[in-house]
Amino acid sequence: MIRPAFIGMDIGGTNLRMGLVDEAGTIHFRFRQKTDIHEGRAAFYEKLAEGIGNLREQAEQAGFRIVAVGAGVPGLVANDGHIHVSVNLPAIDSINLRHDLERISGLPATVANDVNATAYGEKSFGAGREFDSFLMVTLGTGVGGGLILNGRLWTGIDGVAGEFGHVTVEPQGMSCPCGNRGCLEQYASATAIASAAREAMMSGRYVPVDGSAIPLTTQDLARLAREGDGAAAAFFAEAGRYLGMATASMANVLNLEALIVGGGVAASFDLIRSSIEREVRARAFPIPAQRLVVVRGALGDDGGLLGSAALARDEFDI
Repeated sequence: MIRPAFIGMDIGGTNLRMGLVDEAGTIHFRFRQKTDIHEGRAAFYEKLAEGIGNLREQAEQAGFRIVAVGAGVPGLVANDGHIHVSVNLPAIDSINLRHDLERISGLPATVANDVNATAYGEKSFGAGREFDSFLMVTLGTGVGGGLILNGRLWTGIDGVAGEFGHVTVEPQGMSCPCGNRGCLEQYASATAIASAAREAMMSGRYVPVDGSAIPLTTQDLARLAREGDGAAAAFFAEAGRYLGMATASMANVLNLEALIVGGGVAASFDLIRSSIEREVRARAFPIPAQRLVVVRGALGDDGGLLGSAALARDEFDI
């Protein structure tokens, strides 16, 4: 029996990840290669075509029929697949990636912001299955966001909704590359946590208990925190405080069921959860504050790949 399957893509500034995913969210084949976007659009498209061809061969041998392709891409992505801007993938700025994927693959395609895809992946196969409305936040180099409302991905009229990392939490705060000041990602990303520790060490306000030297990664700081370094734990707690502050506003506006935390800092979820929850309870109205739960994402690095495949499944599986 021929079974339907979907190609999911997680297109990052460093790595291009693809997989063949069935309707239930099982990844049957996968591969990863360097995106190497500096080589230009034509070379990037050759990588896409090669990957799709490889997955087609694998699908045929395993008895799958590929129905559609889905891709998650960092940046501002319109609902029709037009890439307004992708800072990490400048070669595809101002092109309609959906149309180009359809041309390259000969299959129907859908394209979404990478964190929106991750949110849909958690809704379809992960920690979001039990919730109808939640905010997905990914904590890494920056802070990404994706909204699921009443079971559906909410992208806004232009497709660019969910930019949670650019909620203002300090009106006169640090400058952000987006042009604003005091954006959440300047205070709650992995970059921000490591930067706060580095500045504290350089000024003499923080000396790690094990004598570690600059630079410290968030993984280093998490290890120190779990070994009893209270100051290291405080850097995570402060990031959680800012996350809770922004989440409280979202809870009041949208009465969400959950905040789902993913990205690299999710490995330190135990170090930020309580401060997020404390801030939400302090700032949100009682009903939305009591309703909202804070949970860790379940899909890890596969969230974007699975989410893009699920978007393709739900749009094109006829």
